[in-house]
Amino acid sequence: MDTLQQLVLSTLNATEIIEDTRRLNIPEEFGSPNDQETQLALQGALNSLQSKDMISYNINEQIVHVLTPEGSQIAREGSHEARVWSAAPFKGEHSPLKLSDLKIKVGEDTSKIGQGRAFKNGWIGKEGDGIVKLMRSIDDKTQVELQEIESYGTLKAGDKALAEVRKRKLAIQRKYLWFTVKKGANFRSEIEKLETDLTVEMLSSGSWKTSKYKKYNFDAEGTPTNGGALHPLLKVREEFRNIFFEMGFAEMPTSNYVESGFWNFDALFVPQQHPARDLQDTFYLSEDPSTSLDPPSELYSKVATIHSIGGNGSTGYRAPFLKTESTKLLLRTHTTARSANMLYDIANQPGGFKPTKMFSIDRVFRNETMDATHLAEFHQVEGVVADRGLTLGDLIGFMQTFFGKMGITNLRFKPAYNPYTEPSLEIFAFHPALKKWVEIGNSGMFRPEMLEPLGLPSDVRVHGWGLSLERPTMIRYGINNIRTLVGHKVSIESVEKSSAVRF
Repeated sequence: MDTLQQLVLSTLNATEIIEDTRRLNIPEEFGSPNDQETQLALQGALNSLQSKDMISYNINEQIVHVLTPEGSQIAREGSHEARVWSAAPFKGEHSPLKLSDLKIKVGEDTSKIGQGRAFKNGWIGKEGDGIVKLMRSIDDKTQVELQEIESYGTLKAGDKALAEVRKRKLAIQRKYLWFTVKKGANFRSEIEKLETDLTVEMLSSGSWKTSKYKKYNFDAEGTPTNGGALHPLLKVREEFRNIFFEMGFAEMPTSNYVESGFWNFDALFVPQQHPARDLQDTFYLSEDPSTSLDPPSELYSKVATIHSIGGNGSTGYRAPFLKTESTKLLLRTHTTARSANMLYDIANQPGGFKPTKMFSIDRVFRNETMDATHLAEFHQVEGVVADRGLTLGDLIGFMQTFFGKMGITNLRFKPAYNPYTEPSLEIFAFHPALKKWVEIGNSGMFRPEMLEPLGLPSDVRVHGWGLSLERPTMIRYGINNIRTLVGHKVSIESVEKSSAVRF
């Protein structure tokens, strides 16, 4: 930091004012002026000089967009759809390009992503078992936009176009800081070291007589000690727990954030070809370890059978069932994985099945695009009721009672699809701050294809539902952006002053 302070003072001594610190000849050891670490180090040096009235400065900021590695590749080589178009022969001039050969020519990822967009744009068409060009020339808008971002850090087309590029993860937003610096009342071209302590060496040598000392500020007050405060999410979480306990539920242990593909997907009758299992939706562990131990062999055999060929009246998915998919380790996408595990234990406990009501509230992880109502990490409120003779009407009645205890009475239920529940219902509540209906949960009755392999009797029905903890909290506190509830934008003052929630 001393090096940066001296650089600022020397430059000011020669130029009177530094209009833009990005033009400073910053030593290579600190990195580029646009690096966040360099900007913070420079700001720290300026703060130190300003505290001594040697300089004054103003902060300026610039929001720009930079390309991701994928975006940079597209800017150089063209979009996925353009590369697919380029690889295909023109209709009527050559034999169609087979899809297997397309993967070899442009790569599997480019082939997979580019085909759909090229078809949608009308650039290519299907002929026999291959593809052909339908246009002599194309306008690769995506490449042009990314080259513009690479050159200027933005798009002339505006925020909507930038948002689309960010959504496709081709560019990310960066904030750059730079400073305008002027001389202060005590400006000097060199830093004068002020002593803060009187040492034995100074007393022995007599140097204390000529040394200069940093002044004590006897009027400075210490930082007031703040009492602890619960985050609004924790307050709502505790109220949820009290409601569940009041209704006779037991809490499930949910401390394992890492699950296997078997318990997170297979045991829930989610097909191994389901899009939710792609990297775009799920965080997989890459190493150390990347695979789990084998599930119980008898259970695995039953689950594999119900998936691949069906049974008990079901036709299954009639698709390959691979153990490599079952043993992949991942950050759990829902706590329903734990519910399935608990139902398996209950079905196989000594004395056989007994009716049960269980719940959990814990974190789950999904590869989501973050916006006002979505985060990649959030809390799920999970509940399960297992008994004989349950119906969909019981589930709706329970949901109304449950949310009524939270003061949320304006509910709507919409039919939905879930691989492991049938029938299924999405639950919506009216958000007064957003002035619109917001989905707050998903529910349904677990399918026999999920329950019977776990060992539950055929006449047992199970209600299952998953609710967000964040969205009811937002409704309760009138928050319209989840990023101001969780994450770096949270106001500490609001946490300290938020009242205890009462349902």
